[in-house]
Amino acid sequence: MATIVYQTNKKTGVTYAYESTAYWDKEKQQSRAKRTCIGRLDPVTKQIVPNRPRKKPVVAGGRAKRGPVPITTAARSFYGATYFFDWIGSVTGVVDDLRACFPDTWRQILSIAYYLILEDRNSLSRFPRWAATHWHPHGSPISSQRSSELFASITEAERQRFFELQGQRRVEKEYLAYDSTSVSSYSKCLKQVRYGNNKDHEPLAQINLALLFGQQSRLPFYYRKLAGNIPDVKTLTKLLADMNTLGYRKIKVVLDRGFYSSANINELYRQHLKFLIGARLSLKLVQANLDPVRETMRSWTHYSQTYQLYAYSVASHNK
Repeated sequence: MATIVYQTNKKTGVTYAYESTAYWDKEKQQSRAKRTCIGRLDPVTKQIVPNRPRKKPVVAGGRAKRGPVPITTAARSFYGATYFFDWIGSVTGVVDDLRACFPDTWRQILSIAYYLILEDRNSLSRFPRWAATHWHPHGSPISSQRSSELFASITEAERQRFFELQGQRRVEKEYLAYDSTSVSSYSKCLKQVRYGNNKDHEPLAQINLALLFGQQSRLPFYYRKLAGNIPDVKTLTKLLADMNTLGYRKIKVVLDRGFYSSANINELYRQHLKFLIGARLSLKLVQANLDPVRETMRSWTHYSQTYQLYAYSVASHNK
């Protein structure tokens, strides 16, 4: 039969109530009692204040199990590099612009971009293995087939919209460097793979990739795939037309001598653009202005420590 027993803690002065149940101890052959604390005695009302009920762990099947819940799975993920990329995307506005242009797939695009940067020597077929140990915005594996479908789903209008939003953030504060490169290919199916001036000096057909990026931010503002047989000097007209479409105004363009031609110079002037362009020393216009000052400019007063070159301004009126 259970009875209630009261016991006072001498240190705290709190009186606890115990439920005492008598039972017969067969080993010691004597009567003993089992006590369970059910609460404390309120000193004012003299009523028992019950203890708060303890939550019992529940396991599969609905049965309560005493003790800690065992760990069923263990995983390890790397966060450092991808958190750093998150910060870069936030301060440059890339994340916001991707979300605006690709509301349904921007997380997948970011995750693939992170992978291609961190695992630049591996193909996209290894993305699921990388995703198993790295945190990334999408949070789930992306199969090789799914990544191909994702790339195919991106339209030209969406790409242009993204570059337009990026340009609005910083284009007027930048010098825009424009250049092109060649990507060699064995493909017999791609229409733009043609033989041309291979910049890697490989005896292969190629696709040309034109890129416009900011000198300060080092971020791209525009890119365009071109047929491999189109020389650099022929691509500038298309670039200027695309920049008008993107709404880029008051830009400053830097080009190497591969883009130098009278037609390109006239087009840059016609559109009232500020530009800096390299030229071949063999041109008569260059020789006529360089020869008179060649010795004068080779002095420390005309040397730039920053760019490690001699510079001299000449006002030319030659036509």
